[in-house]
Amino acid sequence: MQLSRRITGILTDGDDGWSVFYRARAMIAAGRPVTELTIGEHDIRTDPTILAAMEASARGGHTGYAAVPGTEALRAAVAARVQARTGVATGPQNVLITPGGQSALFAAHLAACDPGDRALFINPYYTTYPGTLRALGLDPVAVETDSARAFRPTATQIDGQADGARSLLINTPNNPTGTIYDHATLQGICDVVQARDLWLISDEVYDTQVWEGEHLSPRALPGMADRTLVVGSMSKSHAMTGSRIGWIVGPPGAIARIADLAVNTTYGVPGFIQDAACFALEQGRDLEDRIAAPFARRRAIAAQVLAGQDVVRALPSQGAMYLMLDIRATGLSGVDFALRLLERHSVAVMPGESFGSCAAGHLRVAMTVDDDAFADALTTLADFAKGLT
Repeated sequence: MQLSRRITGILTDGDDGWSVFYRARAMIAAGRPVTELTIGEHDIRTDPTILAAMEASARGGHTGYAAVPGTEALRAAVAARVQARTGVATGPQNVLITPGGQSALFAAHLAACDPGDRALFINPYYTTYPGTLRALGLDPVAVETDSARAFRPTATQIDGQADGARSLLINTPNNPTGTIYDHATLQGICDVVQARDLWLISDEVYDTQVWEGEHLSPRALPGMADRTLVVGSMSKSHAMTGSRIGWIVGPPGAIARIADLAVNTTYGVPGFIQDAACFALEQGRDLEDRIAAPFARRRAIAAQVLAGQDVVRALPSQGAMYLMLDIRATGLSGVDFALRLLERHSVAVMPGESFGSCAAGHLRVAMTVDDDAFADALTTLADFAKGLT
């Protein structure tokens, strides 16, 4: 039997961008130690108090079907958090709870676009973006940026790809680059979105990991609340990656329709996980700051390690748990560099090519191992790069 073109076309070249990660995991399975700076997974686990709240909820009986749009308590908690951070009036009717941010990305695009529609996203991009769009039967179109502008898109770049488009996906703070879009960048984006009558889908899962400047949600800009769908998640802010708990924030009419989708796909999120998320949000910024602190600390360590050499150039990391390193001076592609570094020194990083053509010749380094191991791995990387030149 033949499978659908939609599902066989998710990966156009058969590569999902994670080949170096898979190779590193195979080496570990074979008993070879590897320092993994690949996946965006905290080196701490979910806080024990959150797990205790989850267990108490489950043992208390919240193990049946939960309300599909999300429990009223969690929707209200997310709404309150969003309103406090953005200044935009937000209530439970603006919030739908999803099984993680990836599910929210899928649902938001299904709400914004019809099959065959042109859907824009920024290059470099998180690896799942184009596959998500192809899985929906959309025409994914990348808006190219360059490292000279820290990969911030301009209004002209976006407008140049906007003919016939229905949506634009952005991500700030950005994975993989660590860039935060400033007010001028976001205003330019929003000007094009309004002029071209696009939906803006804003992936803001790293909103608690801000090292320079501030995070601004485009939903807060004039005229944008009714045309923006914001994707959020507990994964990065609260180290709850495996709990699969996220949300979409948007206009009430859109949220109600996306709830119809949830009835026919996920049928909601387990109630005891939602209760644990409620508890986590109740702990406020103190917990979020504690979870983010190691990445701010390692960002400073990276600056020290890379000082005094000119082969590996670190792009300014303003937010998120990653560094973007320019290794073009070595003459190698990001893929070749990453594979050689892995095989020769057992340090695993992600090649920039995994995140799009604009990141070729770069590496994404996740700051997700303890401080000493991180410093050692980055020193090894820099010494290896120097040896190549």
